[in-house]
Amino acid sequence: MNRKFTEQEIIRREKLKKLIKINRSPFDVVFKPSIEINDLKSKYESSTKEELKENKTQSYSIAGRVMMIRDQGKAIFLAVKNGDQTFQFYVREDEVSPEDWQVAGLLDIGDIVGSLGRIMKTKTGEITLRSSTFTIITKALRPLPEKFHGLSDIEERQRRRYVDLIMNPESYNTFITRFKIIEEMRKFLSMKGYLEVETPILHPILGGAAAEPFVTHHNILDMDLYMRVAPELYLKRLIVGGMNKVFEIGKLFRNEGVSVKHNPEFTSIELYEAYGDMESMMDITEDIIEDVSNKVNGTTDIEYQGTKISLAKPFKRIEMIDAVKEVTGIDFNQVKDFDEANKLAKENHIELKKYEDSIGHVINKFFEEKVEETLIQPTFITGYPVEVSSLAKRRKGTDLTDRFELFIDRREYVNAFSELNDSDDQHNRFENQLKEKEKGNSGANEMDIDYIEALDFGMPPTGGLGIGVDRLVMLLTDSASIRDVLLFPHQRKKDNE
Repeated sequence: MNRKFTEQEIIRREKLKKLIKINRSPFDVVFKPSIEINDLKSKYESSTKEELKENKTQSYSIAGRVMMIRDQGKAIFLAVKNGDQTFQFYVREDEVSPEDWQVAGLLDIGDIVGSLGRIMKTKTGEITLRSSTFTIITKALRPLPEKFHGLSDIEERQRRRYVDLIMNPESYNTFITRFKIIEEMRKFLSMKGYLEVETPILHPILGGAAAEPFVTHHNILDMDLYMRVAPELYLKRLIVGGMNKVFEIGKLFRNEGVSVKHNPEFTSIELYEAYGDMESMMDITEDIIEDVSNKVNGTTDIEYQGTKISLAKPFKRIEMIDAVKEVTGIDFNQVKDFDEANKLAKENHIELKKYEDSIGHVINKFFEEKVEETLIQPTFITGYPVEVSSLAKRRKGTDLTDRFELFIDRREYVNAFSELNDSDDQHNRFENQLKEKEKGNSGANEMDIDYIEALDFGMPPTGGLGIGVDRLVMLLTDSASIRDVLLFPHQRKKDNE
Protein backbone atom coordinates (compact mmCIF):
# COMPACT_ATOMS: atom_id res chain seq x y z
CA MET A 1 0.00 0.00 0.00
CA ASN A 2 1.46 3.36 -1.06
CA ARG A 3 1.71 5.95 1.70
CA LYS A 4 0.42 9.46 1.03
CA PHE A 5 2.15 12.38 2.72
CA THR A 6 0.93 15.84 3.64
CA GLU A 7 2.83 18.93 2.63
CA GLN A 8 4.44 19.18 6.06
CA GLU A 9 5.48 15.53 5.95
CA ILE A 10 7.07 16.05 2.53
CA ILE A 11 9.06 19.02 3.86
CA ARG A 12 10.30 16.95 6.81
CA ARG A 13 11.39 14.14 4.52
CA GLU A 14 13.31 16.65 2.40
CA LYS A 15 15.14 17.75 5.55
CA LEU A 16 15.87 14.10 6.29
CA LYS A 17 17.52 13.77 2.89
CA LYS A 18 19.68 16.82 3.62
CA LEU A 19 20.76 15.35 6.96
CA ILE A 20 21.73 12.09 5.29
CA LYS A 21 23.62 14.00 2.62
CA ILE A 22 25.88 15.63 5.24
CA ASN A 23 26.40 12.24 6.98
CA ARG A 24 24.15 13.10 9.93
CA SER A 25 21.48 10.44 9.53
CA PRO A 26 19.11 10.82 12.50
CA PHE A 27 18.51 7.10 12.80
CA ASP A 28 22.12 5.96 13.27
CA VAL A 29 22.99 7.96 16.38
CA VAL A 30 23.96 6.57 19.77
CA PHE A 31 23.58 9.18 22.50
CA LYS A 32 23.85 8.59 26.27
CA PRO A 33 22.49 11.36 28.54
CA SER A 34 24.75 11.87 31.56
CA ILE A 35 22.17 13.24 34.00
CA GLU A 36 18.41 13.40 34.61
CA ILE A 37 16.84 16.81 34.03
CA ASN A 38 15.30 16.78 37.51
CA ASP A 39 18.72 16.23 39.08
CA LEU A 40 20.29 18.94 36.96
CA LYS A 41 17.65 21.49 37.89
CA SER A 42 17.95 20.64 41.58
CA LYS A 43 21.72 20.98 41.46
CA TYR A 44 21.72 24.49 39.97
CA GLU A 45 18.37 26.05 40.91
CA SER A 46 19.96 28.14 43.72
CA SER A 47 22.95 29.29 41.62
CA THR A 48 22.94 32.80 40.20
CA LYS A 49 23.65 33.70 36.61
CA GLU A 50 26.93 35.32 37.64
CA GLU A 51 28.06 32.32 39.70
CA LEU A 52 27.49 29.95 36.80
CA LYS A 53 29.36 32.25 34.43
CA GLU A 54 32.36 32.55 36.76
CA ASN A 55 32.61 28.93 37.92
CA LYS A 56 32.44 27.31 34.47
CA THR A 57 30.31 24.31 35.42
CA GLN A 58 31.18 20.84 34.21
CA SER A 59 29.71 19.65 30.93
CA TYR A 60 26.55 17.55 30.76
CA SER A 61 24.86 15.64 27.96
CA ILE A 62 21.06 15.89 27.74
CA ALA A 63 18.53 14.52 25.26
CA GLY A 64 14.87 15.15 24.60
CA ARG A 65 12.09 16.00 22.16
CA VAL A 66 11.95 19.50 20.67
CA MET A 67 8.73 21.23 21.73
CA MET A 68 9.60 24.82 20.80
CA ILE A 69 12.13 26.52 18.51
CA ARG A 70 13.03 30.21 18.86
CA ASP A 71 15.44 31.23 16.10
CA GLN A 72 17.36 34.46 16.75
CA GLY A 73 19.55 34.35 13.70
CA LYS A 74 22.98 33.55 15.12
CA ALA A 75 21.52 31.62 18.03
CA ILE A 76 18.65 29.21 18.63
CA PHE A 77 16.73 28.51 21.84
CA LEU A 78 15.07 25.10 22.09
CA ALA A 79 12.54 23.83 24.62
CA VAL A 80 13.29 20.12 24.94
CA LYS A 81 11.03 17.64 26.73
CA ASN A 82 12.19 14.45 28.41
CA GLY A 83 9.52 12.49 30.28
CA ASP A 84 7.49 15.09 32.18
CA GLN A 85 10.39 17.57 32.37
CA THR A 86 11.22 20.40 29.97
CA PHE A 87 14.69 21.92 29.63
CA GLN A 88 16.15 24.70 27.52
CA PHE A 89 19.04 24.38 25.04
CA TYR A 90 20.99 27.41 23.78
CA VAL A 91 22.81 26.80 20.51
CA ARG A 92 25.10 29.56 19.12
CA GLU A 93 26.56 29.46 15.63
CA ASP A 94 30.03 30.48 16.88
CA GLU A 95 30.11 27.90 19.70
CA VAL A 96 29.33 24.69 17.80
CA SER A 97 30.85 23.13 14.67
CA PRO A 98 29.55 24.20 11.23
CA GLU A 99 28.00 20.75 10.83
CA ASP A 100 26.21 20.99 14.18
CA TRP A 101 24.90 24.43 13.29
CA GLN A 102 23.66 23.09 9.95
CA VAL A 103 21.83 20.30 11.81
CA ALA A 104 20.22 22.84 14.14
CA GLY A 105 18.91 24.67 11.10
CA LEU A 106 17.11 21.53 9.87
CA LEU A 107 15.11 20.97 13.05
CA ASP A 108 11.35 20.56 13.33
CA ILE A 109 9.06 20.42 16.33
CA GLY A 110 8.98 16.81 17.53
CA ASP A 111 12.56 15.93 16.59
CA ILE A 112 14.61 14.20 19.28
CA VAL A 113 17.94 15.92 19.85
CA GLY A 114 20.96 15.65 22.11
CA SER A 115 23.55 18.15 23.26
CA LEU A 116 26.72 18.39 25.34
CA GLY A 117 27.33 21.66 27.12
CA ARG A 118 27.72 23.71 30.29
CA ILE A 119 24.99 25.17 32.46
CA MET A 120 24.03 28.85 32.30
CA LYS A 121 21.07 30.95 33.36
CA THR A 122 19.24 33.36 31.08
CA LYS A 123 18.16 36.90 31.98
CA THR A 124 14.86 35.45 33.19
CA GLY A 125 16.69 32.97 35.44
CA GLU A 126 15.95 29.84 33.40
CA ILE A 127 18.51 27.05 33.74
CA THR A 128 19.84 26.36 30.25
CA LEU A 129 22.35 24.06 28.55
CA ARG A 130 24.81 26.10 26.51
CA SER A 131 25.69 23.69 23.71
CA SER A 132 29.25 22.87 22.66
CA THR A 133 28.12 19.92 20.52
CA PHE A 134 24.68 19.33 19.09
CA THR A 135 23.08 16.48 17.19
CA ILE A 136 19.74 15.19 16.01
CA ILE A 137 19.02 11.71 17.33
CA THR A 138 15.67 10.96 15.65
CA LYS A 139 13.80 12.88 12.96
CA ALA A 140 10.04 13.20 13.53
CA LEU A 141 8.55 12.63 10.09
CA ARG A 142 5.03 13.50 11.17
CA PRO A 143 4.19 16.83 12.88
CA LEU A 144 2.81 16.97 16.41
CA PRO A 145 -0.58 18.60 16.97
CA GLU A 146 -0.61 22.38 17.34
CA LYS A 147 0.82 23.28 20.75
CA PHE A 148 -2.10 25.13 22.30
CA HIS A 149 -4.79 22.66 21.26
CA GLY A 150 -3.00 19.34 21.34
CA LEU A 151 -5.26 16.35 20.89
CA SER A 152 -8.63 17.78 21.87
CA ASP A 153 -10.60 14.80 20.52
CA ILE A 154 -10.87 12.38 23.45
CA GLU A 155 -11.19 9.28 21.29
CA GLU A 156 -8.16 10.31 19.24
CA ARG A 157 -6.17 10.90 22.43
CA GLN A 158 -6.97 7.37 23.56
CA ARG A 159 -6.30 5.88 20.13
CA ARG A 160 -2.96 7.65 19.71
CA ARG A 161 -1.81 7.55 23.31
CA TYR A 162 1.82 8.11 22.29
CA VAL A 163 0.92 11.59 21.03
CA ASP A 164 -1.34 12.24 24.01
CA LEU A 165 1.56 11.52 26.38
CA ILE A 166 3.78 13.96 24.50
CA MET A 167 1.26 16.79 24.33
CA ASN A 168 -0.76 16.49 27.54
CA PRO A 169 1.10 16.69 30.86
CA GLU A 170 -2.12 15.82 32.73
CA SER A 171 -2.41 12.52 30.87
CA TYR A 172 1.28 11.74 31.38
CA ASN A 173 1.00 12.39 35.13
CA THR A 174 -2.14 10.24 35.39
CA PHE A 175 -0.19 7.22 34.18
CA ILE A 176 2.78 7.98 36.41
CA THR A 177 0.28 8.02 39.29
CA ARG A 178 -1.29 4.77 38.09
CA PHE A 179 1.96 2.88 38.38
CA LYS A 180 2.78 4.51 41.72
CA ILE A 181 -0.59 3.23 43.02
CA ILE A 182 0.22 -0.32 41.90
CA GLU A 183 3.72 -0.02 43.34
CA GLU A 184 2.39 1.17 46.71
CA MET A 185 -0.16 -1.66 46.86
CA ARG A 186 2.59 -4.16 46.13
CA LYS A 187 4.81 -2.64 48.86
CA PHE A 188 1.95 -2.62 51.37
CA LEU A 189 1.14 -6.29 50.88
CA SER A 190 4.79 -7.31 50.92
CA MET A 191 5.21 -5.54 54.26
CA LYS A 192 2.19 -7.48 55.55
CA GLY A 193 3.85 -10.78 54.64
CA TYR A 194 1.96 -11.56 51.42
CA LEU A 195 3.77 -13.43 48.66
CA GLU A 196 3.22 -12.26 45.07
CA VAL A 197 2.51 -15.19 42.76
CA GLU A 198 1.56 -15.87 39.15
CA THR A 199 -1.27 -18.13 37.99
CA PRO A 200 -2.46 -19.13 34.50
CA ILE A 201 -4.27 -16.69 32.22
CA LEU A 202 -5.64 -19.49 30.04
CA HIS A 203 -8.14 -21.59 32.01
CA PRO A 204 -9.59 -24.96 30.96
CA ILE A 205 -12.81 -24.24 32.94
CA LEU A 206 -14.83 -21.05 33.33
CA GLY A 207 -14.73 -20.12 37.00
CA GLY A 208 -13.80 -17.68 39.73
CA ALA A 209 -16.44 -15.08 38.89
CA ALA A 210 -19.80 -14.71 37.18
CA ALA A 211 -18.81 -13.18 33.85
CA GLU A 212 -18.99 -13.72 30.10
CA PRO A 213 -15.62 -15.12 28.95
CA PHE A 214 -13.42 -14.89 25.89
CA VAL A 215 -12.90 -18.35 24.41
CA THR A 216 -9.91 -19.54 22.39
CA HIS A 217 -8.67 -22.91 21.15
CA HIS A 218 -5.38 -24.70 21.68
CA ASN A 219 -4.52 -26.61 18.52
CA ILE A 220 -2.09 -29.21 19.86
CA LEU A 221 -4.20 -30.07 22.91
CA ASP A 222 -7.35 -29.74 20.78
CA MET A 223 -9.27 -28.07 23.58
CA ASP A 224 -11.08 -24.81 24.20
CA LEU A 225 -9.59 -22.48 26.80
CA TYR A 226 -11.00 -19.42 28.54
CA MET A 227 -9.18 -16.15 29.06
CA ARG A 228 -9.42 -15.88 32.82
CA VAL A 229 -12.27 -13.91 34.33
CA ALA A 230 -10.60 -14.23 37.75
CA PRO A 231 -7.54 -16.00 39.25
CA GLU A 232 -9.47 -16.98 42.38
CA LEU A 233 -9.64 -20.76 42.12
CA TYR A 234 -5.92 -21.09 41.40
CA LEU A 235 -4.96 -18.77 44.27
CA LYS A 236 -7.09 -20.77 46.70
CA ARG A 237 -5.35 -23.96 45.56
CA LEU A 238 -2.17 -22.30 46.84
CA ILE A 239 -3.82 -21.74 50.23
CA VAL A 240 -4.56 -25.49 50.30
CA GLY A 241 -0.89 -26.05 49.48
CA GLY A 242 0.25 -24.07 52.52
CA MET A 243 1.02 -20.66 51.03
CA ASN A 244 -0.87 -18.80 53.72
CA LYS A 245 -0.77 -15.26 52.28
CA VAL A 246 -0.73 -14.78 48.51
CA PHE A 247 -1.66 -12.07 46.03
CA GLU A 248 -1.60 -11.53 42.29
CA ILE A 249 -1.78 -8.36 40.24
CA GLY A 250 -2.76 -8.99 36.64
CA LYS A 251 -5.13 -8.75 33.74
CA LEU A 252 -8.63 -10.21 33.71
CA PHE A 253 -10.75 -10.61 30.57
CA ARG A 254 -14.52 -10.33 30.25
CA ASN A 255 -16.41 -10.39 26.99
CA GLU A 256 -19.00 -7.88 28.09
CA GLY A 257 -20.00 -4.26 27.59
CA VAL A 258 -17.69 -1.29 27.11
CA SER A 259 -18.46 1.84 29.13
CA VAL A 260 -16.83 4.57 31.22
CA LYS A 261 -16.24 1.93 33.91
CA HIS A 262 -15.81 -1.26 31.81
CA ASN A 263 -13.09 -2.43 29.42
CA PRO A 264 -12.81 -5.95 27.94
CA GLU A 265 -9.48 -6.39 29.75
CA PHE A 266 -8.72 -4.77 33.06
CA THR A 267 -6.31 -4.99 35.98
CA SER A 268 -7.19 -6.52 39.31
CA ILE A 269 -5.41 -7.39 42.50
CA GLU A 270 -6.60 -10.49 44.33
CA LEU A 271 -5.30 -11.61 47.71
CA TYR A 272 -6.03 -14.57 49.97
CA GLU A 273 -5.15 -15.09 53.62
CA ALA A 274 -5.43 -18.36 55.52
CA TYR A 275 -7.30 -17.96 58.81
CA GLY A 276 -8.78 -14.70 57.61
CA ASP A 277 -12.46 -13.95 57.00
CA MET A 278 -14.81 -11.27 55.69
CA GLU A 279 -14.10 -9.02 58.67
CA SER A 280 -10.32 -9.17 58.26
CA MET A 281 -10.75 -8.48 54.54
CA MET A 282 -12.74 -5.33 55.35
CA ASP A 283 -9.94 -4.22 57.65
CA ILE A 284 -7.20 -4.76 55.08
CA THR A 285 -9.32 -3.08 52.37
CA GLU A 286 -9.59 0.05 54.52
CA ASP A 287 -5.86 -0.07 55.26
CA ILE A 288 -4.84 -0.46 51.60
CA ILE A 289 -7.05 2.34 50.27
CA GLU A 290 -6.16 4.75 53.08
CA ASP A 291 -2.44 4.00 52.72
CA VAL A 292 -2.37 4.35 48.94
CA SER A 293 -4.39 7.58 49.00
CA ASN A 294 -2.00 9.09 51.52
CA LYS A 295 1.07 7.93 49.59
CA VAL A 296 0.01 9.22 46.15
CA ASN A 297 -2.16 12.23 47.08
CA GLY A 298 -0.91 13.10 50.54
CA THR A 299 -4.44 12.98 51.95
CA THR A 300 -7.54 10.83 52.32
CA ASP A 301 -9.82 13.77 51.52
CA ILE A 302 -10.29 13.74 47.77
CA GLU A 303 -12.66 15.15 45.20
CA TYR A 304 -13.96 12.89 42.45
CA GLN A 305 -15.77 14.56 39.55
CA GLY A 306 -16.98 17.34 41.84
CA THR A 307 -17.94 15.11 44.77
CA LYS A 308 -15.96 15.33 48.02
CA ILE A 309 -15.10 11.90 49.40
CA SER A 310 -13.26 10.82 52.54
CA LEU A 311 -11.16 7.68 52.24
CA ALA A 312 -10.24 7.73 55.93
CA LYS A 313 -11.20 4.59 57.81
CA PRO A 314 -13.49 3.27 59.15
CA PHE A 315 -15.89 2.91 56.23
CA LYS A 316 -19.63 2.47 56.73
CA ARG A 317 -20.83 -1.16 56.97
CA ILE A 318 -24.42 -2.21 56.24
CA GLU A 319 -26.26 -5.42 55.34
CA MET A 320 -27.71 -5.59 51.80
CA ILE A 321 -31.23 -6.30 53.10
CA ASP A 322 -31.01 -3.31 55.46
CA ALA A 323 -29.72 -1.05 52.67
CA VAL A 324 -32.64 -2.09 50.43
CA LYS A 325 -35.06 -1.37 53.30
CA GLU A 326 -33.51 2.09 53.89
CA VAL A 327 -34.01 3.10 50.26
CA THR A 328 -37.24 1.30 49.29
CA GLY A 329 -38.98 0.59 52.58
CA ILE A 330 -39.22 -3.11 51.67
CA ASP A 331 -38.02 -5.54 54.34
CA PHE A 332 -36.98 -8.77 52.65
CA ASN A 333 -36.64 -10.43 56.05
CA GLN A 334 -40.44 -10.58 55.95
CA VAL A 335 -40.70 -12.00 52.40
CA LYS A 336 -41.55 -15.69 52.65
CA ASP A 337 -41.29 -17.05 49.10
CA PHE A 338 -40.31 -16.27 45.51
CA ASP A 339 -43.88 -15.53 44.40
CA GLU A 340 -44.07 -12.67 46.89
CA ALA A 341 -40.60 -11.46 45.91
CA ASN A 342 -41.48 -11.64 42.21
CA LYS A 343 -44.62 -9.61 42.82
CA LEU A 344 -42.56 -6.90 44.57
CA ALA A 345 -40.15 -6.88 41.62
CA LYS A 346 -42.98 -6.32 39.13
CA GLU A 347 -44.51 -3.57 41.28
CA ASN A 348 -41.14 -1.79 41.33
CA HIS A 349 -40.49 -2.25 37.58
CA ILE A 350 -37.59 -4.65 38.11
CA GLU A 351 -37.19 -7.18 35.33
CA LEU A 352 -35.90 -10.64 36.19
CA LYS A 353 -34.10 -12.96 33.82
CA LYS A 354 -35.20 -16.56 33.43
CA TYR A 355 -32.53 -17.88 35.79
CA GLU A 356 -33.22 -15.22 38.46
CA ASP A 357 -35.84 -17.36 40.12
CA SER A 358 -35.23 -17.04 43.86
CA ILE A 359 -35.70 -14.50 46.66
CA GLY A 360 -31.93 -14.00 46.72
CA HIS A 361 -31.86 -12.99 43.05
CA VAL A 362 -34.65 -10.47 43.68
CA ILE A 363 -32.89 -8.95 46.70
CA ASN A 364 -29.73 -8.52 44.62
CA LYS A 365 -31.66 -6.91 41.74
CA PHE A 366 -33.36 -4.47 44.14
CA PHE A 367 -29.95 -3.54 45.49
CA GLU A 368 -28.38 -3.07 42.05
CA GLU A 369 -31.23 -0.97 40.65
CA LYS A 370 -32.39 0.98 43.70
CA VAL A 371 -29.51 1.23 46.17
CA GLU A 372 -26.16 1.38 44.32
CA GLU A 373 -26.86 4.86 42.96
CA THR A 374 -27.28 6.20 46.52
CA LEU A 375 -23.87 5.04 47.83
CA ILE A 376 -21.47 8.00 47.71
CA GLN A 377 -19.10 7.72 50.66
CA PRO A 378 -17.17 4.42 51.05
CA THR A 379 -19.67 1.76 52.12
CA PHE A 380 -19.28 -1.96 52.70
CA ILE A 381 -22.41 -3.85 51.63
CA THR A 382 -22.52 -7.21 53.42
CA GLY A 383 -24.75 -10.28 53.49
CA TYR A 384 -25.01 -11.14 49.78
CA PRO A 385 -27.50 -13.90 48.84
CA VAL A 386 -25.97 -17.31 48.25
CA GLU A 387 -27.48 -17.44 44.72
CA VAL A 388 -25.11 -14.65 43.56
CA SER A 389 -22.15 -15.76 45.68
CA SER A 390 -21.16 -19.21 44.48
CA LEU A 391 -17.73 -19.17 46.17
CA ALA A 392 -18.54 -17.47 49.49
CA LYS A 393 -19.17 -19.14 52.85
CA ARG A 394 -22.82 -19.44 53.79
CA ARG A 395 -23.98 -18.02 57.11
CA LYS A 396 -25.21 -20.86 59.25
CA GLY A 397 -28.94 -21.43 58.94
CA THR A 398 -29.47 -18.73 56.28
CA ASP A 399 -29.39 -18.20 52.52
CA LEU A 400 -26.93 -15.31 52.92
CA THR A 401 -23.13 -15.34 52.73
CA ASP A 402 -20.24 -13.67 54.49
CA ARG A 403 -19.48 -11.54 51.47
CA PHE A 404 -19.08 -7.80 50.96
CA GLU A 405 -18.59 -5.34 48.17
CA LEU A 406 -17.18 -1.85 48.69
CA PHE A 407 -18.98 0.99 46.91
CA ILE A 408 -17.66 4.52 46.46
CA ASP A 409 -19.51 7.16 44.46
CA ARG A 410 -22.03 4.61 43.12
CA ARG A 411 -19.40 2.14 41.88
CA GLU A 412 -18.14 -1.18 43.16
CA TYR A 413 -14.41 -1.23 43.90
CA VAL A 414 -13.86 -4.36 45.98
CA ASN A 415 -15.44 -7.82 46.16
CA ALA A 416 -14.51 -10.07 49.08
CA PHE A 417 -15.71 -12.84 51.34
CA SER A 418 -15.04 -15.58 53.79
CA GLU A 419 -14.13 -18.33 51.36
CA LEU A 420 -16.25 -21.44 51.10
CA ASN A 421 -14.08 -24.38 52.18
CA ASP A 422 -16.76 -27.10 52.43
CA SER A 423 -16.11 -29.21 49.32
CA ASP A 424 -19.59 -30.79 49.31
CA ASP A 425 -21.30 -27.40 49.55
CA GLN A 426 -19.01 -26.08 46.81
CA HIS A 427 -19.90 -29.04 44.61
CA ASN A 428 -23.60 -28.28 45.08
CA ARG A 429 -23.03 -24.58 44.29
CA PHE A 430 -21.28 -25.51 41.04
CA GLU A 431 -24.21 -27.77 40.14
CA ASN A 432 -26.62 -24.87 40.72
CA GLN A 433 -24.41 -22.72 38.48
CA LEU A 434 -24.71 -25.33 35.72
CA LYS A 435 -28.49 -25.16 36.05
CA GLU A 436 -28.32 -21.36 35.66
CA LYS A 437 -26.17 -21.79 32.55
CA GLU A 438 -28.87 -24.03 31.06
CA LYS A 439 -31.39 -21.23 31.71
CA GLY A 440 -29.27 -18.67 29.88
CA ASN A 441 -26.66 -17.39 32.34
CA SER A 442 -23.60 -17.54 30.07
CA GLY A 443 -21.38 -16.16 32.85
CA ALA A 444 -22.18 -18.92 35.34
CA ASN A 445 -19.29 -20.96 36.77
CA GLU A 446 -18.63 -24.45 35.46
CA MET A 447 -17.93 -27.56 37.52
CA ASP A 448 -14.24 -27.54 38.52
CA ILE A 449 -13.63 -31.07 39.79
CA ASP A 450 -9.92 -30.46 40.42
CA TYR A 451 -10.77 -27.52 42.67
CA ILE A 452 -13.33 -29.67 44.54
CA GLU A 453 -10.61 -32.29 45.04
CA ALA A 454 -8.26 -29.59 46.32
CA LEU A 455 -10.87 -28.61 48.92
CA ASP A 456 -11.19 -32.29 49.85
CA PHE A 457 -7.59 -32.12 51.09
CA GLY A 458 -8.65 -29.33 53.45
CA MET A 459 -8.45 -25.55 53.02
CA PRO A 460 -8.21 -23.56 56.26
CA PRO A 461 -10.76 -20.80 56.88
CA THR A 462 -9.69 -18.13 54.41
CA GLY A 463 -10.46 -14.51 53.60
CA GLY A 464 -10.11 -13.33 50.02
CA LEU A 465 -10.67 -10.10 48.15
CA GLY A 466 -10.32 -8.54 44.73
CA ILE A 467 -9.77 -4.84 44.05
CA GLY A 468 -10.45 -3.21 40.67
CA VAL A 469 -7.15 -1.40 40.11
CA ASP A 470 -8.38 0.67 37.17
CA ARG A 471 -11.35 2.03 39.10
CA LEU A 472 -9.15 2.86 42.09
CA VAL A 473 -6.81 4.75 39.76
CA MET A 474 -9.80 6.62 38.32
CA LEU A 475 -10.83 7.61 41.82
CA LEU A 476 -7.39 8.77 42.95
CA THR A 477 -6.64 10.70 39.74
CA ASP A 478 -10.14 12.20 39.32
CA SER A 479 -10.49 10.53 35.90
CA ALA A 480 -14.01 10.34 34.46
CA SER A 481 -13.55 7.21 32.33
CA ILE A 482 -11.66 3.95 32.64
CA ARG A 483 -10.22 4.76 29.21
CA ASP A 484 -8.43 7.73 30.75
CA VAL A 485 -6.39 5.42 32.98
CA LEU A 486 -5.64 2.66 30.46
CA LEU A 487 -2.69 3.33 28.20
CA PHE A 488 -4.29 1.53 25.27
CA PRO A 489 -8.04 1.00 25.78
CA HIS A 490 -9.94 -1.11 23.27
CA GLN A 491 -11.80 0.83 20.58
CA ARG A 492 -13.70 0.13 17.41
CA LYS A 493 -11.63 0.15 14.26
CA LYS A 494 -11.61 3.30 12.17
CA ASP A 495 -13.37 3.08 8.83
CA ASN A 496 -10.03 3.28 7.01
CA GLU A 497 -8.33 0.56 9.08
